[in-house]
Parts: sequence; structure tokens; C-alpha cells
Amino acid sequence: MTTKITLIRIRKNPSETNINEELQWLGNSLGLFNLRDRDSSCFRVFITLVKTTKQDAPLSSDEIAQRLHLTRGTAVHHLTKLMESGIVVRVQGGYLLREARLSNIINDLKRDTETAFIELQHVAKEIDEKLGE
Repeated sequence: MTTKITLIRIRKNPSETNINEELQWLGNSLGLFNLRDRDSSCFRVFITLVKTTKQDAPLSSDEIAQRLHLTRGTAVHHLTKLMESGIVVRVQGGYLLREARLSNIINDLKRDTETAFIELQHVAKEIDEKLGE
């Protein structure tokens, strides 16, 4: 499985105490949302999954599209992006966050990133040795 983890260091505004602002900051910091998403549909898909994962009730792409008044194609596009980022998994014909707690997702992503860097370091060392460095 390929996972694309994007980290964007965004200064957290201390006055952001609203849960939606904090979720927006978290998603932006993980590179989940972009400027092309004018109607915040990816953010809305993410929020829907945050809510339903707590209930351990996977949602199909059709259910998500219907709840958010999106086309199924738009919902699938955002779900695919969230899966590629390692945030969302497909289970029982539906979608859930990778973990029920956001802090556990961040811990998992940190571990995934550390594993990727260990592999990169190993390959870089092999290349250096082949180059006689």
C-alpha cells in the first residue's frame, strides 16, 4: 500500500478554540484540503467520518454523497485522497477513519513517517556505498 503523507507547518492561532477551526487546522497541516476545494467538500467528508467513526458505523460513498449533497464521484475522489493519506480505511463496504481517536491517527502517521525515513536512509547509504562515498 502506498501512503502519501504531506506535512505543512502552519502556525496554530491560539484563539482557535472552535472545534471546526481546530479540525480545519489539523487537516490543513496534513495537506488534506486545498484551495481548489471551494465548497470545502473534502473537509465536510472528513468531518462526517470523524463523527461516524466514533459510532463505529462505516458509511458508503453513496451515503456520504447523499448526506453532504455531493455527487458520488466527488465523494469518492475525496475518500480516495483521504485513504491515500493514511487517514481513512475501507471496511465492510464503507469508510471509517483509520482509528477512532485523532491522536491515535497522528501517532500512526508519525510511525509510518519514521518507517519511511528509515527505509530512505538505508537506501541512501547503499547508494553512497555504490558511489564510493
